[in-house]
Amino acid sequence: MSMHKKIMFFDIDGTLMEDSSSHYVPDSTVKALQLAHEAGNLLYVNTGRPVINVDADVRILGFDGYICGCGSYIECNGQELFYHTNTKEICLDMANLVRECNAAPLYERRDAFYFDPECRELEFIKIIRDTFQMQEKNVWRSVNDPDFSFDKFVIAYDEKTDLERFKAGIAEHFVFIDRGYGFGEMAQKNYSKKTGMDFVLQYHALQKSDAYAIGDSLNDLPMFEGAGTSIAMGNGEKLIPYADYVTADLWHDGIYQAMEHFSFF
Repeated sequence: MSMHKKIMFFDIDGTLMEDSSSHYVPDSTVKALQLAHEAGNLLYVNTGRPVINVDADVRILGFDGYICGCGSYIECNGQELFYHTNTKEICLDMANLVRECNAAPLYERRDAFYFDPECRELEFIKIIRDTFQMQEKNVWRSVNDPDFSFDKFVIAYDEKTDLERFKAGIAEHFVFIDRGYGFGEMAQKNYSKKTGMDFVLQYHALQKSDAYAIGDSLNDLPMFEGAGTSIAMGNGEKLIPYADYVTADLWHDGIYQAMEHFSFF
């Protein structure tokens, strides 16, 4: 029997912190995580971000582990437990497809990310690039670099993009997650926020019924499938219909309220 009572999996943007350049985290969230830890529970981040983009503002909150890149990378207590990436050949094929379909990409790997100077620049990707540059991250790596490869990728698209051809071209290796507003996220076909949770539950000898997932957008649905109890933030309008429980929004102590409700402390 595990000594840990429960485990909770958290999305980052719009759940743990504001999806803005301020990365605002409510004091009540910090307090809830601390109390839950003191009560012997496990806390994991479960994010589409590659681990290179899980910054100090998240790590300082003191999680036990991280599922990153939509289930393609898992660590616990600073130790890497699992990693799965794509062959060089698949990566180059996808980069060519994106160019031919006229989308704007960002390729993400656990230790790097790559832009494509041969693709046009759409606003979504430009904002990401500017944000990374502000955070003093290396934004100069390119698809043309000899070490180019990736775990997952995102695209911005518009009416000039051949989206149907793109979706057909990625289907063998990737799942298209529609983030809305002309933005799509491509996760490895057999890996997701759910497969990451399955791995972590097995690693800690916990059951699905011990697992709680909290998120705010439709890309958190796989997390809901992997959890015994699913929780939507009050600001997650699109996710609310799928949740077992709806808590307050991020700015009104949503995480604290949910963790108190489910007796994490």
